[in-house]
Amino acid sequence: MARIAITGIGIVSPAGIGKVQFWANIKNGRCFIDPITRFDASLYPSHIAGQIHQLDAYSHVPGRLVKKIDDFSHMALVASELALKDAKIDLSKENLDRVGIFMGNALGGWLYAETELRDLYLEGKEGVSPYMASAWFPAAPQGQVSIYYGIKGFSKTIVADRASSLQAIGYAKRILEKNKVDFVLAGGTEAPVTPYALLCCNTCGYLSTDNDSPKTAYRPFDRKRKGLVIAEGSGIVILEPEERARMRKTDIFAYLRGFATNCDGVDRIKPDISGRQLARAIISCLEQSGFNREEVDYICLDGAATKEGDLSEANAIKQVFNNRANKIPVSAPKSMFGNLLGASGAVDVIVTLLGMQYNLLPPMINCDEPEFDLDFVRDRPRPQEIKKALVISRGRGGINTVLAIERA
Repeated sequence: MARIAITGIGIVSPAGIGKVQFWANIKNGRCFIDPITRFDASLYPSHIAGQIHQLDAYSHVPGRLVKKIDDFSHMALVASELALKDAKIDLSKENLDRVGIFMGNALGGWLYAETELRDLYLEGKEGVSPYMASAWFPAAPQGQVSIYYGIKGFSKTIVADRASSLQAIGYAKRILEKNKVDFVLAGGTEAPVTPYALLCCNTCGYLSTDNDSPKTAYRPFDRKRKGLVIAEGSGIVILEPEERARMRKTDIFAYLRGFATNCDGVDRIKPDISGRQLARAIISCLEQSGFNREEVDYICLDGAATKEGDLSEANAIKQVFNNRANKIPVSAPKSMFGNLLGASGAVDVIVTLLGMQYNLLPPMINCDEPEFDLDFVRDRPRPQEIKKALVISRGRGGINTVLAIERA
């Protein structure tokens, strides 16, 4: 079976737009979580987030199109363009019937929806934009990227809460292995910093309410953790068979070697604290990848910063790796810029890829008093070659997703 290569990276995040700026901020351990200022969020229990303030400065999208789409589609278009350029792909020379798009998100495009629904009640049906129907729904980013570039191949939108984009990358891998397309744009996008989306996240009960200290509010695996902090952004990678990448003489960052997903089946929101099903997903992913447990040299964690989330994730790692569990470097870099919900897994993949490229273990911040006996990479990057890594992403209701990555 053909090895699937990652050949391009596109990142739009609070920590930077473009992989150079993004990695410079990650390796310096900077925090990009601040009070929400674009609307009055003061009455919400949690009113802090990782936000993007300069998207237009990096955007290639025409203003006429921007008016017709939600921010989550706009960010996906910017990230897709960055990924295509990074992979040195000229779409005019490609068979667009053989190009796929696999995109994940959790919430949809609520800023556009909220604005138009408000106008509906104030002005009646005449006040609603005709683009409302095509702007808010979860498949809109996939559709907009398809239309913008004329891409017509086998594509999917994945909605699996915070596991959405990692599943999108995993399923794209399987489609490439079946030779249904030549290459895929895979990843996710999310824009939850809107009044209604923020309300939905708050009512779920897993957000940090440490609003007075936004820079230290997101504390995965720390004894003083209070929940995650939401963020907006998009992460897209280019996936293609190794042979095609070699023929194009393009750089290969890494290979996708394994992918597994399952469910806890315990609670509609909280994960199973035993971590049994997550452990089973990790084992399945390792078996697919051909990795020995002794070979894994970094794990990018989901890092929900909730009691049940952190405990179940730590338990799963201990079940799988036994005596070696506290010797594998682990971190949750999203503590620096926030949890991008449905796009978080794709961004974690990108962080891991950049760590591989620069021989640095990406750090996490705010884990001042670790509650678990794991080898956390804290506050600053740790020089070390990353050859074989796992990325874990999880959704509400006990959705477990694991991806195995091998350095090229």
